[in-house]
Amino acid sequence: MFQKVVLPNGVRVITEEIEHVRSVALGLWVGAGSRDERAGYEGISHFIEHMLFKGTEKRTARELAESLETVGGQLNAFTTKEYTCFYAKVLDEDLDLAIDVLSDMFFNSLFDPKEIEKEKKVVIEEIKMYEDSPDELIHDLFSEFVWNDHSLGKPILGTEASIRALSREKVLDYISHHYAPDNLVIAVAGSIKHEDIMAKLSQRYGQFKRGGKRLLEGTPQGQTVERFIKKDTEQAHLILGVPGLGQDDPDIYPIHVFNNVLGGGLSSRLFQEIREQRGLAYSVYSYHSIYVDTGLFAIYAGTSPANTQEVVECVLGEIKDLKEKGITQGELERTKAQIKGSLYLGLESVSSRMSRLGKTELSYNRVLTPEEVVEKLEKVTLEDVQHVIQRLWQQKRISLAMIGPAGHEANLQEALGKAGWRQTDKGVRGK
Repeated sequence: MFQKVVLPNGVRVITEEIEHVRSVALGLWVGAGSRDERAGYEGISHFIEHMLFKGTEKRTARELAESLETVGGQLNAFTTKEYTCFYAKVLDEDLDLAIDVLSDMFFNSLFDPKEIEKEKKVVIEEIKMYEDSPDELIHDLFSEFVWNDHSLGKPILGTEASIRALSREKVLDYISHHYAPDNLVIAVAGSIKHEDIMAKLSQRYGQFKRGGKRLLEGTPQGQTVERFIKKDTEQAHLILGVPGLGQDDPDIYPIHVFNNVLGGGLSSRLFQEIREQRGLAYSVYSYHSIYVDTGLFAIYAGTSPANTQEVVECVLGEIKDLKEKGITQGELERTKAQIKGSLYLGLESVSSRMSRLGKTELSYNRVLTPEEVVEKLEKVTLEDVQHVIQRLWQQKRISLAMIGPAGHEANLQEALGKAGWRQTDKGVRGK
């Protein structure tokens, strides 16, 4: 069972004692991601994630890298559109070291100007690597197209130009506003004692003061687009999608069920039809990205350019069939069991438990327990799923994007027409 304490300055600490393990996972969850970046600061959340590993007042970058590896532990971080997480996993006997290292990074990073210039080059290479991976790039481009100029549609890594424009002053300014006590959740799970961990964390995190209340840009409205990005690739990388649902939407559990049936695994309709039955793709799946106030439901497939029309027709055909007939009772029961099983299997890991504590507290201002999730999942009916399919998959809302070699734009148009879906505003962009 978890316990929650709010420190005097607003920092939230969530702990979960797990007696049968020897490991501990500790995470610092900061409510700062690419969505928080105003003009001139694009990519800074991710850049700061890198810079916290580049040296502190008492540890060099190399010493930080070696600090937990030498005891068999892990030290890492990641950035999303709405938050950044710095985390460690160690044996219980090395918990004090993990706390010291993460605290040192959080409070005492140097942000040396020379290291900043060096790390700019590293991040720019990361951006170039990403742009050379069209199966990953297409997802960012799709978000950018659908959400237009909204910050939620901007890439987490930023752009080469925005990274070059970053400075130490911008980094310190961003940290002073966003790395604030009421914007920080500390999550700890594993072989711990709540009282002991609170004493250690209160001493380090209970007094610092920074920044103010977080203000997010308003909810993006989204637009319906059709885009073809010319790129000399062996495969065409396709995405079809619609604006989705925010985290508190009453249809959030039905959409999980629908996503799982449509393209959430090896037994899903899209995988079975497009890969197993037709052999048109190696990778095909659907996903629903959830944010505080909105979401994005998308279907991805990588296929030979000559097969794009058939793949699009097949995807739209499955959507049309689901709109008309819905899912079956067997699919509903199997999907509930699959989601529940995946959820509980994930709880075998202290890292997963820590992540659930930190992420849900930061996003919902409370911990969303597995029992609560399962209870709401079990209440989903066939009618609920049918309602959310009808709600989201309307002809006027479907957007399409593709990265691939020139000469296949007409395939998309013909596929949309043959499948009976409304054609959207056209756009072709070179890349």
